[in-house]
Amino acid sequence: MSQTSTAVVAGPDENGIAAALENEGVDVTRLDGIISRPQLEEAGIVGADLYVLTDIGQATTIPIVCDLNDDVRTIVYTPKTAPEFVKGQLDLAIDPRLITASVVADELVD
Repeated sequence: MSQTSTAVVAGPDENGIAAALENEGVDVTRLDGIISRPQLEEAGIVGADLYVLTDIGQATTIPIVCDLNDDVRTIVYTPKTAPEFVKGQLDLAIDPRLITASVVADELVD
């Protein structure tokens, strides 16, 4: 697997996943609030290696991301459960109470 170099982190980041990815050398773009397809495109999702969602309320962005980028890995990093309609498009769902951001970032980059 090639090393991850770009990521879009969407949602609030109380657990520091964006900083942890940056510490691993990943170029991170952050999005917050209500996220739209144009915002995702502007953030560079079309060429991104990772899409990390921290706000499960924005789960509808996952199908959009997968439509825009066939090769992106999708990760939900939140203690809340991902809705059924996106589970088939997720690569990973991780509870930050169980695995720290630095461990997740290390695993995602290698």
